[in-house]
Amino acid sequence: MTNTSTGIEWTDTTWNPVTGCTPVSAGCDHCYADAIATRFAGTPAFPNGFTLTLRPERLRDPLRWRRPRRVFVNSMSDLFHERVPDHFIAEVFAAMALARQHTYQLLTKRHGRMRSLLSRPDFLNQVAEAASEMIGSGVRTKGMGDGWTATPSPHGNIWTPPWPLPHVWLGVSVEDQKRADLRVPALLDTPAAVRWLSCEPLLGPVDLNRTDKDAYVDGGIDWVVVGGESGPAARPMHPAWAINLRNQCVGARIPFFFKQWGTWAPVAPDRGIPGRGTGRAVLAPDGTRHQITPDQPAPPGAVYMARYGKTRAGRTLLGETWNQYPPIGGDRS
Repeated sequence: MTNTSTGIEWTDTTWNPVTGCTPVSAGCDHCYADAIATRFAGTPAFPNGFTLTLRPERLRDPLRWRRPRRVFVNSMSDLFHERVPDHFIAEVFAAMALARQHTYQLLTKRHGRMRSLLSRPDFLNQVAEAASEMIGSGVRTKGMGDGWTATPSPHGNIWTPPWPLPHVWLGVSVEDQKRADLRVPALLDTPAAVRWLSCEPLLGPVDLNRTDKDAYVDGGIDWVVVGGESGPAARPMHPAWAINLRNQCVGARIPFFFKQWGTWAPVAPDRGIPGRGTGRAVLAPDGTRHQITPDQPAPPGAVYMARYGKTRAGRTLLGETWNQYPPIGGDRS
């Protein structure tokens, strides 16, 4: 069983039945997973570096974990990557179906494949076959719970789980408005018990009402996580972008989680005055950086940012820590 400890604030454990990925959008530019896998390439954890690799030996790990926990699925990859076979994704869902004591947090940038695959009746059949094979092999489970159905077959019952799985949170990455307009409608059109957004790294303003106002306001999105980028090449996040998303969530009664400022944060007394040699930027609301001179004042809405580092930058927004989570079923009533 692999090391599953994590410093990711919104989860308890990571589970990586796949490692490695390829970039698809601006949010991938400074991928932490790529940096880690490249650094430890050739080790048992990353034998192929960041080249996509299936890890079937990890499929049953959640079944061995007794204590219920939040599990971030594929923190080092994307489960819906085009090189991950359908049958392997079905095995991942089968393991999640059987280890139902946990809450699973899936995140993808491959919104198209997610929607098409999880909407197909034959995919649920693959999940049922994989789950039945695991049951037949004698895996220990917490019991299948309500909603499972048994269909006789020549080789024994085929057990089909309730669909969508009630303890699986399905999410998409949304780093800017362009990706919100692409990925949020696909997520809203995908069967899921809980739908969520990871707006990290947040690289621009995002108006979620633009994507599908009726579905958003009526409860199509159940959770929003926001965070700035960290690392040597991190891009700063304008405070207005995070505050606006928080306001949208508060107005729609959507649980909001502010994960981090990242490497950059607004200059503030509680963080101290940045020293000489500290990276600084005057950041406009459109994400452009400016040099301020007597002849060139700051544009409207610009904010003075500094490279404090993730720890010093902290994770409070307007003086508050936002650690909200959705209930399992996403019910906000």
